[in-house]
Amino acid sequence: MIRPIAPDDTTALIALADATGLFESNQLEELSAMLSDYLGGNSDRDRFWIVDDDNGLVGVAYCETERMTDRTWNLQLIAIRPDRQRQGRGTALLRYVEQTLVERGGRMLLVETSGTSEFEHTRAFYRKCGYDEEARIRDFYTEGADKIVYRKALSAQG
Repeated sequence: MIRPIAPDDTTALIALADATGLFESNQLEELSAMLSDYLGGNSDRDRFWIVDDDNGLVGVAYCETERMTDRTWNLQLIAIRPDRQRQGRGTALLRYVEQTLVERGGRMLLVETSGTSEFEHTRAFYRKCGYDEEARIRDFYTEGADKIVYRKALSAQG
């Protein structure tokens, strides 16, 4: 069941992110701080967290507006527990995000990811879901690790 995040989800969400193997310890600390801030009362219509709960958390997504733009949003995080990947859960979670944004009047969703080989399945996922590569910044994260930005226009028909 896809639902909004709850305060009791924090520990499970950090464990889920850690289980993917794609986050370094400092990034997990930042994620924990973001969750604390959001759940501590700093939530608003400009950002939201959702989870996929199937008798335990199996997925998470975090989305926020791009400041100083006309209804452009950024998907900052989407993750599915490794043992539950390739079951359509990521696609369902992403579609839920898109529908939420359409309901909020969102115009465009951007997604950033790494260009390294470890993230090839992530990039293939975004392409499969209808996202087009919009930009590449060479050596962004570190030498040899490009930042790739994907884009999808949102519409009430989508």
